[in-house]
Amino acid sequence: MSEHRFFSVDIHTHIIPEHLPDWKSQFGYGEFISLQHHKPCCARMMMDGELFREIESNNWDPNQRLVECDAHAHPVNVQVLSTVPVMFSYWADPKHTLEMAKFLNDHIAGIVHQFPKRFVGLGTLPMQHPELAIQELERCKSIGLKGVQIGSHINSWNLNEPQLFPVFEAMQDLDMALFIHPWWWMAKSKMPKYWLPWLVGMPAETALAMSSMIFGGIFEKLPKLRVAFAHGGGAFPGTFGRIQHGWRCRPDLVATDNPYDPAKYLGSFWVDSLTHDARMLEYLMELVGPHRICMGTDYPYPLGEDIPGELIRSLHIPDAVKQTMLADSAMEWLNMDKNLFL
Repeated sequence: MSEHRFFSVDIHTHIIPEHLPDWKSQFGYGEFISLQHHKPCCARMMMDGELFREIESNNWDPNQRLVECDAHAHPVNVQVLSTVPVMFSYWADPKHTLEMAKFLNDHIAGIVHQFPKRFVGLGTLPMQHPELAIQELERCKSIGLKGVQIGSHINSWNLNEPQLFPVFEAMQDLDMALFIHPWWWMAKSKMPKYWLPWLVGMPAETALAMSSMIFGGIFEKLPKLRVAFAHGGGAFPGTFGRIQHGWRCRPDLVATDNPYDPAKYLGSFWVDSLTHDARMLEYLMELVGPHRICMGTDYPYPLGEDIPGELIRSLHIPDAVKQTMLADSAMEWLNMDKNLFL
C-alpha cells in the first residue's frame, strides 16, 4: 500500500458554534464562554470578561475545516467532532448545563447531517447530574451522534465515583463511544507560569482518569464500554510501571475496589496518537497495541499535530499497521464501517 492511499480518521478535533447565546446574561451568573467576532474569520473566546483564547474560522466553519483537511499531501478523510472542553460547564446549575449541551449537540449533529461522509459527532453531557446526563445521552443517539466527550473528572468526582457508573453503563447499553479529555486540571493554582496547566496538568489529569477507571473497576464491570483517552494517554504510559508496582506492593491501598493487576486492562481502552514523540508512540504500541491507538490531532489548536498522521506515517512499521492506527482502530472504537465514508 502506498502512502497516498491511506484512509485516515482524526478522532480528536474540537468545534464550537460561530454564534453563542449570552448564557451569562440568560442564567445570571458564571464564567460561560462568549465569542467576540472582532475581525473577519477571527473571534475572541471570552470567559467572564477575560480573554481565554483567540480562534479562527476553522473552529466553527465546516467548509474551512474540509479545505484544511484536503490541503495536506495525506488528506484527513474523516474528522470526529467534539466541543471545546471549556464548554463542559460542569460547575453550573445542571439544568443550565443541559441547555448548553443541547445547543452544542444539535450544532454538531447538524454538521454531521450536512457532511455525513466527512464528519462524525460526539456530544457533551451535564455529567454533574447523572440522570440528566443519561437523558441527554439518549437524545444524542437519537440525533445521530456516535458517542460523547467528557472531562477527566466531574467537579469533585473522579471517574470511579459510584454516582457516575449508571452513565457509563448507559453508554455501553446504547453503544455510544466515550472520549475522555482532561479538564479542569489539577494543581492549577500552583501552575501560573510557562503554560504548565496545559503542559503538565493535562497529562496528569488523563493519568488520573485512566487510573480511576482501572482501579474503580469500570473496565472490569463494563467490558463492552469503548473508551478513548486524549493526548496519547497523557502521563499514564510513562508512569504505568509505578502504577503497577504500587498495586503489587500495597494492594491494601490500591486494590480496594478492583483486585486485578492493572495490566489486565491494557488493550481494554483506546488512546489517540498525540504523543509528539515517535519513541513514545512506539512504546504505546507495545503497551496497548496498535489496534488501540487512533490518529488524533487536537485540531485546530497549537498543541496539536500540525500535519495530521505524520508521526504515525514516519514510523518504520508495515503499512498495514499504519493503516490500523490511521483509521481502522477509530472505526472499531466508534463501531462504524469504513465503507460508510468511501
